[in-house]
Amino acid sequence: MINAFIIVAHTADGFIAPASKDGQAVPSTVWTSGADKKHFIELTKKAGVIIMGLNTYYTIGKPLPKRLNIVYAPAGTAPIDGVEMTDKAPTELLADLEKRGFSEAAICGGSTVYTMFAKAGLVDRIYITIEPKLFGKGMTIFNDSLDLNLSLSNITRPSDDVLILEYKVKKN
Repeated sequence: MINAFIIVAHTADGFIAPASKDGQAVPSTVWTSGADKKHFIELTKKAGVIIMGLNTYYTIGKPLPKRLNIVYAPAGTAPIDGVEMTDKAPTELLADLEKRGFSEAAICGGSTVYTMFAKAGLVDRIYITIEPKLFGKGMTIFNDSLDLNLSLSNITRPSDDVLILEYKVKKN
């Protein structure tokens, strides 16, 4: 099976987005560091595939170049140029990607998509960038209860204030 990894940036208090005041998500590109952006680009281009939800796509606003952009969206959602829309189960999607020659996929958010893949037992690694910011409240990485055991594989400190943690998900 294809290797899938979660890549996410969050604040020091554990939020991937601030609490919304007007119903609009704040893109992480507004508050994350250059080190996180560089890390994201390197890993996702290497994987060749990024998978995200429709709201995450809207916060980015365009397909990311040199990667297959797959967006989870309800049936009937208007097509988006440069994006492959899906409503497949995570297992089915990864099997399809493997048949198409991919060996790795980056799960890029949001909470619903992260949770779907984690609950399906399909996540092999999790990359978490910890940014020097506090939101107090907001959106967390997962939107449901999970019980994943992790093993810390690597810690990178790309700047004085930023940490990147790499965890391997322990499979039972």
